[in-house]
Amino acid sequence: MNTLQTLLVATDLSAPSRHAAQRAAMLARQAGARLELVHVLERRALDELRRLFDDDGEAAQGRVREQAREALSLLASEVGEPLGVSAGQHLLEGAVLESIGMQAELLDAALLIVGARGASCMRAWLLGATAERLLRLTRRPILLVRQAPREPYHRVIVAVDFSPWSTRAIRLAQAVAPRARLILLHAYDVPFEGKMRISGVDADMIKRYAAKVHREALLRLRQSAREAGIPAASWQPLVIHGDAAAAVLQHQEEEGSDLIVLGKHGVGMVEELLLGSVTKHVLAEARCDTLVAAR
Repeated sequence: MNTLQTLLVATDLSAPSRHAAQRAAMLARQAGARLELVHVLERRALDELRRLFDDDGEAAQGRVREQAREALSLLASEVGEPLGVSAGQHLLEGAVLESIGMQAELLDAALLIVGARGASCMRAWLLGATAERLLRLTRRPILLVRQAPREPYHRVIVAVDFSPWSTRAIRLAQAVAPRARLILLHAYDVPFEGKMRISGVDADMIKRYAAKVHREALLRLRQSAREAGIPAASWQPLVIHGDAAAAVLQHQEEEGSDLIVLGKHGVGMVEELLLGSVTKHVLAEARCDTLVAAR
């Protein structure tokens, strides 16, 4: 079953955001999905343009709209036609993030795709409250594209913390990269390890305790894979003792992974409003594309 029925690309029409449209076209062809492009003209900027040009303000606004419409149409043809993919085009006016979120809901987008670098406010999407706000507004998975796409994803890390987001992340990874071998990565701390060392607990006993925690994590990874419904041949486990964000980033560097998939990494009321610290750290520091599974 195709779970990626509609892909929505939010573009500011800058050169870096073109990578996002190219990746989306590749995914649309791969999944047989519908591809849609959206560009938002900032309402405040249009109003300021009208004020500055006085009597010619409406004409200036019209020229901006027409240029944006032409650029959006050109982008759709340039990324879609070589792959035999047609792209719907939506030129909106308003607050950028709110307009994108509303369009994602209106189209029932299975995936929202954006460039990790771009002009205007998109430049800040990876940092702080803006990314959190967009995730809250859409409740859609978001793919942040950093690299120019050359081939389908084939080296994929899925960060698994056994929260409700983890199963969604695994399934989404398989949908986006069906031919990839997934690395299901879980990083753990040994509960009370520091206190045990301070209290003089025997080092061998701590080591046995840590080994038990490691074994249990492996079992839970296998259970998560079963719950996600992925075949045993399509994934491998990786359990690491230490900080989760650091483990994900280090493994990505060492293995040259081209995609990291995460859930929001958190449960409860506060985490519904904010990205988890692991997700936020990886979004800010990763050098490859990053996919955040939402609810």
